[in-house]
Amino acid sequence: MRDKWTDERLDDLNHRVDEGFRRIDQRFGQVDARFGALQGEMNARFDAMQRLMIQLFVGTIATFLTATIALVATQF
Repeated sequence: MRDKWTDERLDDLNHRVDEGFRRIDQRFGQVDARFGALQGEMNARFDAMQRLMIQLFVGTIATFLTATIALVATQF
């Protein structure tokens, strides 16, 4: 048995395809919003991590310099 593709059936198929793409576009909009929120959160976390790394670096250098000064001072 062979189906006939009448203009009405083609128009219905076209409508269903268009509706499917509209739903997909809506879902992509939701995904974009989620990624936008996630991007802001990740930027905040990277900023905090960068501050921590700088603090650790400065603390390490200060400790090294203090130890060096103490070592030199005890040699006199």
